[in-house]
Amino acid sequence: MLINFIGYWMNNNSWISFYKPRPQPKLRLFCFPHAGGGASFYRLWSDELPPGIDVCPVQLPGRENRVMDPPFNDVNLLLQTLTSALFPYLNKPFAFFGHSLGALISFELARHLRREHGRQPVHLLVSGYQAPPIENKLPPMSHLPDEEFVEQLRDLNSIPEAVLEHEELVELLLPALRADFAIYERYVYYQEEQLDCPISAFGGERDDLVFEDDLQSWRNHTKQSCTVRMFSGDHFFLHNDRGRVSLLEVISEVLMQHCNHG
Repeated sequence: MLINFIGYWMNNNSWISFYKPRPQPKLRLFCFPHAGGGASFYRLWSDELPPGIDVCPVQLPGRENRVMDPPFNDVNLLLQTLTSALFPYLNKPFAFFGHSLGALISFELARHLRREHGRQPVHLLVSGYQAPPIENKLPPMSHLPDEEFVEQLRDLNSIPEAVLEHEELVELLLPALRADFAIYERYVYYQEEQLDCPISAFGGERDDLVFEDDLQSWRNHTKQSCTVRMFSGDHFFLHNDRGRVSLLEVISEVLMQHCNHG
């Protein structure tokens, strides 16, 4: 009965989508999407990760079933609302996974939770994002006219080409994409005490924006271990089946260590 209630509760929270409750989860994994991405990217992960892990894909405003909700263009404002929405679900050990913009959000959310509530994840998993402080490799672009903005996205390979090929889809996503890139442009890193949880950092061997050295620098943000794993592919290595399966194998191994010792 309690399991059914929790499943109903989370499925009716606009911030959590594609949630499939586990009978006896030992850990919840909150997954944060890349710029312009939605929770649907993680819809299969629940079936592909071990049964002890509750996969909670986070749906940010302005995309998919929340396309009419105004997107956030400032990470600090997003963190305040996101914390209120997710905090009731942190009644079990939890971990964060984020790709690209999602990595930045998950990192700052972990620090925000520690700062404001004395809570932090048992593990932080970041993908396709360089460790702060960040050398701004991208020119300001959130203000550009639509056509120029989309061309910049294509040149940077920061959005999957499969998305950019659909003009109507791009038009629908433009407000969220602009807001997401505004988050990048406005982000200011403030130094704090290192997190007291392990960090795993992942990247694509052919990523033109985020290199292995950028990922190695994540070790500066934890008092515990930091491991870096590179996969075959570009910035979106995890969008192909081979990359996703390889990544999920590593995530399973990492998180089950916490489940077995929890």
